[in-house]
Amino acid sequence: MSSKQLGTLLIVSGPSGCGKTTLCRRAEKDGLTGYSISCTTRAPRPGEVNGVDYFFLTQEEFDSRVATGDFLEHACVHGNHYGTLKSEVLRLLSAGKNVVMDIDVQGAASIRACQDPEIRRAYADVYIHVPSEELEHRLRGRGTDAEEVILLRLHNAAIEDARRDEYQYILSSAEREADYARFKALLTSLGMRTQLKR
Repeated sequence: MSSKQLGTLLIVSGPSGCGKTTLCRRAEKDGLTGYSISCTTRAPRPGEVNGVDYFFLTQEEFDSRVATGDFLEHACVHGNHYGTLKSEVLRLLSAGKNVVMDIDVQGAASIRACQDPEIRRAYADVYIHVPSEELEHRLRGRGTDAEEVILLRLHNAAIEDARRDEYQYILSSAEREADYARFKALLTSLGMRTQLKR
């Protein structure tokens, strides 16, 4: 793989409801990045499309992919399995595209430890932090989760927040447009960093 073609890999983490998926998808829509589609064993939500939002796999299919070493990272989150195909990420990076990956702190730690030289050279990460009261307001406002799921997500958010210092960057979430402006600025600066490395 030519170093002149390598894009930037930006890992984006934060608790459910922090807005990380919205930031990633908006950056893609604006042509700033490609988007690495993850695999999951959870059922599709209304409106989600296989191969667009996720690759929806059975547990057996997911386990087979784990056994053959296809995943760059994989983890069990909220009772469902998620994973990122290494081939999908390297395909985008080698085409010179920036890649954003919307994954949890477990997955980020796994990729951070990856020894693949192309992944290590392209790597950067950011944690999206939301104060607990605001996060609860956002989760309840979505109207998609049962009460026990909301409570689980809030519990998990506290655990994830305790690991935010592992990240190179922290974006303290406030208002949607301001969040996106800062996210876009980060992508721009990482692009300049990548240019210098070339």
